[in-house]
Amino acid sequence: MSDKISGLTRRGLAAGAGALALQGCVAREAPPRPLASRQFPPDFLWGVATAAYQTEGALEADGRGASIWDVFAANPSNIHDRSNAATACDSYRRYGEDAALARAGGLNAFRFSIAWPRVQPLGAGPANVLGLDHYARVVDGMLEAGLTPFATLYHWDLPQTLQAAGGWANRDTAARFADYADIVARRLGDRLARYVVLNEAAVHTVLGHVTGLHAPGLRDGDLLGPVTHHLNLAQGRAIAALRAARPGLVVGTTLALMPSRPAGGALALWNRLPAAGFDELWNGAYLDPLLHGTYPEQAQSLVAASVRDGDMAAIHQGVDFIGVNYYAPTYMRLDLNNPSFVNIGAPPRDAPKDAFGRHIDPSGLGEMLARLRTRYANPNVLITENGCSDPFSDGPALIEDEFRIAYVRAHLEAVKREMEAGARIGGYFHWTLIDNWEWAEGYRSKFGLVAMDRATGVRTPKRSHQWFAALARSGLLDES
Repeated sequence: MSDKISGLTRRGLAAGAGALALQGCVAREAPPRPLASRQFPPDFLWGVATAAYQTEGALEADGRGASIWDVFAANPSNIHDRSNAATACDSYRRYGEDAALARAGGLNAFRFSIAWPRVQPLGAGPANVLGLDHYARVVDGMLEAGLTPFATLYHWDLPQTLQAAGGWANRDTAARFADYADIVARRLGDRLARYVVLNEAAVHTVLGHVTGLHAPGLRDGDLLGPVTHHLNLAQGRAIAALRAARPGLVVGTTLALMPSRPAGGALALWNRLPAAGFDELWNGAYLDPLLHGTYPEQAQSLVAASVRDGDMAAIHQGVDFIGVNYYAPTYMRLDLNNPSFVNIGAPPRDAPKDAFGRHIDPSGLGEMLARLRTRYANPNVLITENGCSDPFSDGPALIEDEFRIAYVRAHLEAVKREMEAGARIGGYFHWTLIDNWEWAEGYRSKFGLVAMDRATGVRTPKRSHQWFAALARSGLLDES
């Protein structure tokens, strides 16, 4: 890896940014082996996933402090449609309506995130009571609606004061994160029992600190090692803090897992090593320390200067579940002009592609689930994100979104197939409930089951919302 990895973007990481796929999100892969049954277990969780910064708005309400995304988005050139998240979905005020939409969609679980700057405006010190009270109301509203809340503690909104002190390159940030986790558990743990510690640490590391395409907007390949290690360390310390504060909590984390394949296919022998190396840095550098207690070979030299005695034991905490976020495989190629000799390659030319130009390949999800089952002792797994965007547009969302239904159906078939192979998968969370502010893409990317009129905030359920509701109520996956 170097500070010169081109073509990366949030959910388009696997294939470059900005490509418009007019064919939508329908996969056209060769059919895999038939399912023994299309019926999911009665205790399977059906949910949606959201993030505070993408949905809440109200960025100055109730004592909230500034985050790195406030600073990053203040420069309009960083956001494709030059928008910001000042209003987003207005979910800070309309969280009850959002919970009702989820419940009307037949769901029984809701993954949201707690904004660190609302709980500790400066990233340290005493808690902001108003911020904690808000999340207590959010949790109560979900419980009253019959939804099991899953709270993500860090979905990329680092308090800006901590960034000014070095952010995730500063080892002290890991200690501050554990303090924050303790505060949340002590205040909310009597009713909020399920936690996702980090969201997609690999994405945050690479896009935020190496390519500069996300907050905090840094472009420094030397940060790859320390940021990776300090995020892993923060996660381990937070897991310990949660369990110490409230024994009996269900604690997991979420990773952006994706197969890393050689561009050009199996015959492109020169691209196999770049693909294997990237796999160790993207998937292994977060899975291996957590579940095996060691870094893979390709990551060891990068993190060596940051690792201290006791760190690996702190990281190797074990979790109650692994959250899998999946969108697409990545394709890597040899690049002799890049100091790392590695760069992003293109997916197969005739592959079906989504709005980001990524290969729509449900088998990639199956591949990563099989890896967890066979290499990592078959942990409990939740699919904590999966979904697809409309073609990029500044106009209204597509309400008759049959392409989204086809996409979700195909990926759920991959999930069910792995369950039949023995994987312990307990739930599926669709990204996302309502079309939101999609990070550097702004509002031009729409992933929701529900459309939103940006001028009025009015929510309109899409065809996919109706389809997903029927699936969640019955547990029976229909056939196309």
